[in-house]
Order: sequence, then C-alpha cells, then structure tokens
Amino acid sequence: MPKRKKEITISVLLLLPAVIIFAMLIIYPVCNTVWLSFFKWKGIAGQPKEFVGIANYLKVLTGNSFWNSMLNSLYFMIGGFGILMPLSFGLALIVTSNVRCRRFLKTSYFMPVILSTTAVALIWVYILNPSFGALNQFLDIVGLSNGKKDWLSTPTLNVWCVVLVNEWMYAGYNMLIFVAGLIAIPDSIFDAAKIDGCGFWYRVRYIILPLSKGSFKIFAVLCITGCLKVFDLIWAMTKGGPNNVSSTPAIMLYTEAFTYKNFGKSSTIGVILLMTGIVLSLGVNRCLRYKED
Repeated sequence: MPKRKKEITISVLLLLPAVIIFAMLIIYPVCNTVWLSFFKWKGIAGQPKEFVGIANYLKVLTGNSFWNSMLNSLYFMIGGFGILMPLSFGLALIVTSNVRCRRFLKTSYFMPVILSTTAVALIWVYILNPSFGALNQFLDIVGLSNGKKDWLSTPTLNVWCVVLVNEWMYAGYNMLIFVAGLIAIPDSIFDAAKIDGCGFWYRVRYIILPLSKGSFKIFAVLCITGCLKVFDLIWAMTKGGPNNVSSTPAIMLYTEAFTYKNFGKSSTIGVILLMTGIVLSLGVNRCLRYKED
C-alpha cells in the first residue's frame, strides 16, 4: 500500500469513531427534529404521526406567545451586550493588571459560575421575595419603601430581574474569554506604548480593543446562542409566569412537548431556534470579519 494512501486510511480510521458519535448525537437528532416538525404527534410510541405540512410553523409564527418569548430572549441579548460584555471585559482588565489581591479577585469573580443554576435561582428568589426578601428589606431601611416591588411577578420587570441575575452568574465565565485574549497580546506592544507615553485608557482604546476582536467575536456568538436557548435560570425563578409573560422559546418548547404533548409543534420551535441561531451567528462572524479586513 502506498505511503500516502496508508496515511489517509489511518486518518479515516482514527476519525471514524468521533464521526459516528457526532452523527448519532447531533446529526440524527437534528434531522429527526426537522422531520417531526411537519407532523402532529402526541409522543406516544406506536401512535401514528399525522402529516400536517407547514401547519405547525404557521401556528408558531402567527401566535403571540412565541413572539412574546422571543422578545424576552431579546431582553437577554440586550443585557448580554449592554451589561455582561462590558462587565466581563472590565473584570478581565482588573485581573490581568498589577492590582493587589488578583488571586482573590479571580476566585471571587468566578465563584458564581461554579454554583449550580438551581442554587443561584433559589438564592435570588429569596432575595427578591416581596414579603421578607433582602432587597425590599434594604429599601425599607434606606427609606425607599415606595420602590418596593413584587419583583418576580411584575410583567417585564421579572424578566429583567432574571437578566441581571444571569449577568451576575456568568460574568466570571465570560471574563475568562477576555482574559485569554488579553494575555495573548505581546508585552512588547505595551512596553512600546508606555515608552511613547500612552496612558491606560489610550492603551485600552488603541491596543487592547483592536487586538481583542477575536474574544469579542466568541462572546457575541455564545451570547446570541445562549440567549436564544436560555431555560434553566428563568424556569427556576419564574417558571415562565405569571401567565407566560416571562416565558422564553426554550420554555415554550418544553411546555409544548411535555405539558401539552404537542411534539410536532415543539420540534417546530426547536427548528426555528436552530435556524435563528445559525443566521445570527453567521451574521456576527461576517460583520466582525469584514471589520478585520
């Protein structure tokens, strides 16, 4: 056997197990979900599936509940880009600087990430409790009793409460993304900037930000996909209520499948989320690549 052909054969054999696992766990479920989205099915094994064409897509796209859930995902994206991104970048600047107690700060900032989502949700549910929660108690102490709210039962406000908890929880994780980009910048560039008399903010604006575009691209893709499929935190804090006003597409997908037994409609929501995530991610990559060129 020629050497080149032997190398190709060995490469294929080494890649084959990973390809088979990827096809079984990713490709097949996605294709099956797309196929199931054109049927009406209660999820009962052996029950025939009723072909309905694009009826599921029409029901989802013309329903107010779906667009309300997409609006809540948009709130998460606004919070992600408007709050989480600058917060995480700022924390990365702090832990990569010469500030004292950097190890303590790194641990403190990353601590919420290692907590379980349920634990974080329960902590904040008690803090935001309208009767005995720490937040309303604090407002009483400082004389701002008029600002007391039922934080997790007021429409729109409850979504923003979860958004802020989400930023608090994942700031440390996204900090690591920016830290990886910052430590990859050669020290010689900063040394040259200091010799030229550049201050901290000039170094951030003209050196760090332009050379950290890769980190911002990674953050943008993760933020978009994460906000579209957010489920666990808001489910643990509000369960999509009251009256589904804080529901997200992922919660709607779950309830349609396991509460109402509409697996066809649930699959349709999953397909729409998948396509939306792919389109938005490709758009972000294209925009950032254009800027780099």
